[in-house]
Amino acid sequence: MRTKNLHNWDLNYKQAVDLQNRLAGRIRFVSLVKKPKIVAGLDCAFSRDGRKILAVAVVLKLGTFEIIETKSAVRKVTFPYIPGLLSFREAPVCIAAVNKLKIEPDLFIIDGQGIAHPRRLGLAAHLGLFFDRPTVGCAKSRLTGSFKEPAVKKGCYSLLTDKGQTIGAVVRTRKNVKPVFISVGHKCTFENAIDVTLACTAKYRLPEPTRLAHQLVSKLKLKS
Repeated sequence: MRTKNLHNWDLNYKQAVDLQNRLAGRIRFVSLVKKPKIVAGLDCAFSRDGRKILAVAVVLKLGTFEIIETKSAVRKVTFPYIPGLLSFREAPVCIAAVNKLKIEPDLFIIDGQGIAHPRRLGLAAHLGLFFDRPTVGCAKSRLTGSFKEPAVKKGCYSLLTDKGQTIGAVVRTRKNVKPVFISVGHKCTFENAIDVTLACTAKYRLPEPTRLAHQLVSKLKLKS
């Protein structure tokens, strides 16, 4: 799969923040034209010595969750750990893994934030611009914003808001299990992001694409 080349990664703190502010204005909130059939999950992890970062892309058929392709990539860590700028550490290796895909997914679910970010450009939103495809952020924890705990049944959710703006949803993917934090990455709507996440959730808290990507990148980490 070919991705866009939006910018280089040799940036200092101020340049990275300025770039986030500019790119956030390019995120598109548009309804999906058709229901996705092929969905990819992305997750990354750091090597045990912390010098390398690894990413795995898993492509599934929605409904059966049959794995039809997996690709991985490894890169040296070149950007320091700075809260709010994690995509500058993680995005390059994710892009490298996706560039290896032969199949072009209809939609990506990424283990990270979409617009639920202080500058509205988390990893899923940043990658969505590179992929130029519908992208959803599904995070295990909150980065910013406030919310009320959703009801305990699967499918219940509450709004995640920040400075008077709805930036995501806190979604219960299994009954009596901790919710996940869903936000738009690119080229989809708030409702699309929730619906796709729930459609990709089977027996576990996490949607299958990112759950399987996490399993595979964890195995890769053990070998690094």
